[in-house]
Amino acid sequence: MSNPDHPPAVGVLDQGPELIFPPGFLWGAATAAYQIEGAATEGGRTPSIWDTFSHTEGRVVAGHTGDVACDHYHRMPSDVRLMAELGLKSYRFSVSWPRVQPGGSGPANTEGLDFYRRLVDELLGHGIEPWLTLYHWDLPQPLEDAGGWPARDTAGRFADYAELVADALGDRVTYWTTLNEPWCSAFLGYGSGVHAPGRSDGADAVRAGHHLMLGHGLAVQALRASRPQAQLGITVNLYPVTPASDAPADVDAARRIDALANRFFLDPVLRGSYPTDLAADLREVTDFGHVRDGDLAVISTPLDLVGVNYYSRHVVAAPVEGAEPEPYWRAPSCWPGSEDVRFVTRGVPVTDMNWEIDAPGLTETLRRVHEEYTDLPLYVTENGSAFVDAVIDGQVDDVDRLAYFDAHLRAAHEAISAGVPLRGYFAWSLMDNFEWAWGYTKRFGMVWVDYDSQARIPKSSARWYAEVIRRNGLAAQ
Repeated sequence: MSNPDHPPAVGVLDQGPELIFPPGFLWGAATAAYQIEGAATEGGRTPSIWDTFSHTEGRVVAGHTGDVACDHYHRMPSDVRLMAELGLKSYRFSVSWPRVQPGGSGPANTEGLDFYRRLVDELLGHGIEPWLTLYHWDLPQPLEDAGGWPARDTAGRFADYAELVADALGDRVTYWTTLNEPWCSAFLGYGSGVHAPGRSDGADAVRAGHHLMLGHGLAVQALRASRPQAQLGITVNLYPVTPASDAPADVDAARRIDALANRFFLDPVLRGSYPTDLAADLREVTDFGHVRDGDLAVISTPLDLVGVNYYSRHVVAAPVEGAEPEPYWRAPSCWPGSEDVRFVTRGVPVTDMNWEIDAPGLTETLRRVHEEYTDLPLYVTENGSAFVDAVIDGQVDDVDRLAYFDAHLRAAHEAISAGVPLRGYFAWSLMDNFEWAWGYTKRFGMVWVDYDSQARIPKSSARWYAEVIRRNGLAAQ
């Protein structure tokens, strides 16, 4: 489905001294409900798996929780004014499922929906396009108690929830993302257990991944029936995967990780099938008996756009004796069926998350999705970095983050020049927030948040990004 407000991005770049993005390019920033809203027990909201997880001793650094977070629930109008001051054209936010539908089933909670009605109205009143994500990891706890995402019924409950939100907001919201990063929900939540709900079972992780995608397909069908003019998509976190050498064992390690990190989700959603090599890799984990006739047709229900979250590259190799243990997001339990793969550190600059900085990987990833999978419009729905920031004389000069954004926007521009229909970019994140299992110890925001006073201070990267938006481009290097 075409969108007249955002014309095709190909072939319209200014080749002058500046790197100019296509007319109508959608500049935004992104957040997630549990990371910023707070008000965990207000307005009829009930616990999600992240409430339970963060209140369980030893799960989150320093025992931090999202109970208050950035207090966005109470400070939303002033936060939207700040977005407008920065010149944002769009704001990608997520709806808290347990705020809208306590218990994960039954009627909507009017008070919860009213918050999002006010948010959408506030955004539109400031000329900011709302971009709504239905699920950013906050499964209602009663659904987890009933089996969570490994249980097939959760997919149906998700579609019901999507319809409730569409009924309330679909007249004013054009852009809809069903899921954010289903890989994290499945493999960090049910594989390694380092994210909520904290379960560690490879077969459960694979089933969760399938049912997340089934829920996505069912939600797309429900949204399409309810709001036929909506622009519908999914957001997947993708990585270029590179073998550490040309050795056959290293090349095969890269194939295995690519199957689990990228093709596990891209192939069912955009091709209507699982990769054949993935099933072989997982034969010791599952026989895919949870996949029923018709599931893949539902999962591959046609979309209007694809969101890509990009942060880093995976470089992998066959194992060697005595290798250092892997960090949590690369631990073997995150990758069922690939326990014999080693992730290689190359000695390049890293962020405070210890993620290697690899801007060319964004170009590579966007080109791959377009050239191998789809002609649909693509959006970078998350891209950003955590660094150690400090307030000095009332200012936060985050030069490393600014350089990160600059390099990745140049990579995005290069992808457009290569023919990728990239229509927008959302910086992660608008503001510092609750960084999941890391609590408040990692800062990704363009805006500093003092978690005691809740004061907001736009960092240097925020002021720089505002100028990028104003110019619709980057200065020549």
